[in-house]
Amino acid sequence: MASYIARPVSRIPSTLLIQSSRTQLPRYTSPFLRRSLATPTTEKEQPRLRLGSLAPNFEAKTTQGDIDFHEWIGDKWAILFSHPADFTPVCTTELGAFAKLKPEFDKRGVKLIGLSANDLTSHAKWISDIDEISNTSLSFPIIADPDRHIAWTYDMVDAQDTTNIDQKGIAFTIRSVFVIDPAKKIRLTMMYPGTGDGKGVTTPVDWVPGGDVIVPPTVGTEDARKKFGDVRVVKPYLRFTNVGK
Repeated sequence: MASYIARPVSRIPSTLLIQSSRTQLPRYTSPFLRRSLATPTTEKEQPRLRLGSLAPNFEAKTTQGDIDFHEWIGDKWAILFSHPADFTPVCTTELGAFAKLKPEFDKRGVKLIGLSANDLTSHAKWISDIDEISNTSLSFPIIADPDRHIAWTYDMVDAQDTTNIDQKGIAFTIRSVFVIDPAKKIRLTMMYPGTGDGKGVTTPVDWVPGGDVIVPPTVGTEDARKKFGDVRVVKPYLRFTNVGK
């Protein structure tokens, strides 16, 4: 790894060397040593999350009430997983699968909690769809994070897809998973994009070669039928087709 040599003091912008008795200017900090999110009103430091790091605590509104994250974990293991937004097709199948497996996690002393970049009203409607589509009853909380404050704290943002933003220009979350132990330490992390393959489709949870695939939201239903043939519409945002192996 190449070493980083700090700039000599003479090259620091002069505006950062001026001292004022009335105004405290920001310290000069190497970009290699600092990660921050600039917003219209604040500049927020972003923690570095490593295996063994203390999972950042937060307070949040969820579909099961307000929580303090560390208090909610208690003396259990926890899995925190994020999704870009409600009513996204792949995420809908994933949450349905988690809902069905929750009793198995309960037996092992593991708590599940999801996060999506929408509000509680949207979450409630999405959960209703998930229950209908997967024939289940989703019973773990989903965090409402419309401003992406928690997503930013846990670095659930995508540096590759700069178009993955909402109308306010705020980055959506990517699919991230954190396994956290009873001491609130991070024991495993996993992040993966929502991209499809060369055939222009995406895959649902537990997909195997030859199984049905999902038509991406960017492709209209009629265009999908022209391209793939048969298209099964479960919801306007969840449509399946088959492209073989």
